[in-house]
Amino acid sequence: MRIARWVDGADIGEGFVDGETVVPFPDGLRVAEVLAQGLASARALFARRDSAAARSLAEVRLLAPLVPTSIRDFVAFEEHVEGVSASVDGKSEVVPEWYEAPTFYFTNPHTVRATGDVVAIPETQRLDVELELAAVIGGVPGSEGENLDAEAAIAHIFGYTVMNDWSARDLQSREMKVRLGPAKGKDFAMTLGPWIVTADELEPFLDAEGFLAVRAELLVNGELIGHDLVSNMGWPFPELVMYAARNSVVVPGDVLGSGTVGNGGCLGELWGRRGGLDPRPLEPGDEVRMVIEGVGEIVNVVGERVPAPAVPRARERSRARFREDSVVPGGATGAGVAAGR
Repeated sequence: MRIARWVDGADIGEGFVDGETVVPFPDGLRVAEVLAQGLASARALFARRDSAAARSLAEVRLLAPLVPTSIRDFVAFEEHVEGVSASVDGKSEVVPEWYEAPTFYFTNPHTVRATGDVVAIPETQRLDVELELAAVIGGVPGSEGENLDAEAAIAHIFGYTVMNDWSARDLQSREMKVRLGPAKGKDFAMTLGPWIVTADELEPFLDAEGFLAVRAELLVNGELIGHDLVSNMGWPFPELVMYAARNSVVVPGDVLGSGTVGNGGCLGELWGRRGGLDPRPLEPGDEVRMVIEGVGEIVNVVGERVPAPAVPRARERSRARFREDSVVPGGATGAGVAAGR
């Protein structure tokens, strides 16, 4: 099954993609509700779909397939880490800690874009993209999604969608030197789409170790930049879900990105390997196309740079520990507070 959201005239539709048509969910349900009910309920809904209400897929504009409750983005491809660390951090390496557990960051669920959107960008000179497969969490009867083991995590994966983690590498490089982030180098845009493909549809691609051996491709202006198998991840998706839920919780509508595939899943990896900006950073007007076998493709055009208010530098402060000659509530002076009165 494929699940989507779309605009039809002035109306927003949510339902199934059935062949070359879209069909609203029965009972006026929304994607968030269907995710919460779980995969078994979605199958029952699909059996009840009203084909008479179908519209041609070509006649509607697809939206992002869900409004995420949260987005965790992992960094699960060793090859990507090797290459991109050189261009972002100045040193090509995979630190020993990477192998110990899957690492992720939380990004912005409020700047999600759809396939077909023109994506406005910040004032960056090193615009990049990241080709990823993302798991979408669904409800499981009797489970709160907390502290899952890998076996239990399987049932919580409702489906998958294509993810593009847009990246401003110059901004990212600066902020990660502070040992926190990424933040503004990432949170301006994230493309999800074109729809959610339910997990059972990808089961034929699972290898003996539970990795999804689907092909992923990145094309810029029609040129193939990179391609990889998603099965080159260091951990299969259930283990990413398990780690996300470790001493925590995953809930329906959460999105978990695989991290960027290797072998040119982003420009930054190639910059690091080649020692220069080859291929060149993205510019307004460039077309980015990402294709993942069994899931679909997303296509976006880079929009114009959007100026933002200037960022003030940090002020050097005195590091005083008490207010000088100040009065505090109750009439006590700063000295009185220091004395404990």
